Amino acid sequence: ETSSSIRFKYGKNLNIHQKYAMVIKDPKKFRLPNLGINTNYLIAKENFYFVYPTNYHKFQAHYHDTFQHGGMSMEETILPIVTLTPK
Repeated sequence: ETSSSIRFKYGKNLNIHQKYAMVIKDPKKFRLPNLGINTNYLIAKENFYFVYPTNYHKFQAHYHDTFQHGGMSMEETILPIVTLTPK
């Protein structure tokens, strides 16, 4: 059983090519809930999303003419931090 989101998935033994999604096998490292042994997360990159071939038309009808976020980008995941010291 996996989540129903089209931009991320979590479930047991999920795997995908790293070109399409970020694979998180250690949820604790990313401060995500640990949902059990062998549970991992997939987060879609760029403009990719997750649908199952058997439900393609269901997803197509549901998301037709909707805006879907473009995915994970460097600008959204890296937080610049600076330490200022007075002279």
